[in-house]
Amino acid sequence: MQQGGGGVDALQIKGQRESGQDVRTANVTSVQAVANIVKTSLGPVGLDKMLVDDIGDVTITNDGATILKMLDVEHPAAKILVELADLQDQEVGDGTTSVVIIAAELLKRANDLVRNKIHPTSIISGYRLAMREACKYIENNMSISIEKLGKDTISNCAKTSMASKIIGSDDDFFAKMVVEAAMSVQTINDMGDYKYPISSINILKAHGKSAHESQLLKGYAINTPRSAQGMPKRVENAKIALLDINLQKTKMQMGVQVLVNDPKELEKIRAKELDITADRIKLILEAGANVVLTTKGIDDMALKYFVDAGVIACRRVPKEDIRRIAKATGGRMITSLGDMEGNESYDAALLGTAGFVAEERVGDDDIVVIGDASQRKAVTMLLRGANDMMLDEMDRSIHDSLCIVQRTLESGQVVPGGGAVEAGLSIYLEGIATTLGSREQLAIAEFAEALLVIPRVLAVNAAKDATELVAKLRAYHHTAQTKPNKGHLSGFGLDLVNGVVRNNLEAGVLEPAMSKIKSIQFATEAALTILRIDDVITLEKEEEEQRA
Repeated sequence: MQQGGGGVDALQIKGQRESGQDVRTANVTSVQAVANIVKTSLGPVGLDKMLVDDIGDVTITNDGATILKMLDVEHPAAKILVELADLQDQEVGDGTTSVVIIAAELLKRANDLVRNKIHPTSIISGYRLAMREACKYIENNMSISIEKLGKDTISNCAKTSMASKIIGSDDDFFAKMVVEAAMSVQTINDMGDYKYPISSINILKAHGKSAHESQLLKGYAINTPRSAQGMPKRVENAKIALLDINLQKTKMQMGVQVLVNDPKELEKIRAKELDITADRIKLILEAGANVVLTTKGIDDMALKYFVDAGVIACRRVPKEDIRRIAKATGGRMITSLGDMEGNESYDAALLGTAGFVAEERVGDDDIVVIGDASQRKAVTMLLRGANDMMLDEMDRSIHDSLCIVQRTLESGQVVPGGGAVEAGLSIYLEGIATTLGSREQLAIAEFAEALLVIPRVLAVNAAKDATELVAKLRAYHHTAQTKPNKGHLSGFGLDLVNGVVRNNLEAGVLEPAMSKIKSIQFATEAALTILRIDDVITLEKEEEEQRA
């Protein structure tokens, strides 16, 4: 940059600078564009998207986070929304579409306020206040503990999360399966709290049959068969060696040269190469291992040793699976047999233990099941379906439902779904806005209005009259908050199949309270991050780079 005599105005920037309202409008437009892509996939009657990537792979999905992850978004403000959906997916597991829609709506309304000469700082503090009040209201007034609602609550939460997905039509069957899987891996941590580690639930996909013939297998199953037919099909009291080592004939490292004068020496080198692998296998077998899983290869010579010893060995097992098996069986994955003295050894303490390891045939594939793991219970959900696209979407839907069940069980609080929370919050925040005498009043009123985008989009996607339905819903919630004996109306939300307002608490349309609180927090934070931007400077590349 050079500075001329004219002070700041004469600053020469090698690039482009946009500032003020232009930037905000550009940001809002790009964020709206991203939100509009996922808008139609919201709700139980939302539509699916087909995404074709650069090599022609097709993905058909309804999951907001997956759609946004596969879009190659270039605009920096829109990228924030993609990261937002990803964050919601990690933290809660579901609600990714609604969080993006709320963020985009908040931003659009904030931009209108800025146009009406309200300073962004006032809007930011108003939005922050509204977010805090909204979260407080959900916790104190709208959330209900699962004990009060009875034992079907958990499966109702799973069904609500599946309603918009491909498995929505079989929700009874899959909800039961998901809840059973989550209950199977229940553990108690050091604080005495119940935890449901869904990483202990493996999801396997196999072609053929119908979705109804999916099943829950006790034990952790991996999609890799035994490496040789001579191995036993079942091993009781399994001691499992978990390796990240190549059990093939040892080759010299790249770049190592050996100059040999005598051809007999060459034979010795070859024999030694075989012996090194044989010694490693002996170390593992002497430690008492009767099942060997490795992420790398095992060649025929090594397999012979395992077959003779009556050991099940599997090669090319995904690293992620080995890590999970290590957690479940109490074993440790090792990447080298080297010890502190520079020798090679294998300690029996590194072995994981399980009741049995057996190979089973499912469809056209053989799978190896590790049952009765010693440290942590593990289960496998085996999904069946017509084709790859359907199985992938079922996998995503089941994962979302598992996350929701986990959050519900761990937090113990649920809220009614179908736009009930958003409508209730909208009425409540409008009431708060009118009590404030400062500029934040306008921002809070807009926040209240923005939340109604969820029931509105739900109704539009269901081909119903959105204006009428949202007006009715607001009337119910207004009555619930103003008349003392009408509190039960706060559970009312939309029934999108029949296009009416009904009591969603009784209908079993439920979501974990945590999911709603997090979505409002994340959406507000993302909207404020983008709203704060009032200057974009795009630097040009250096000339040397351009020449290169």
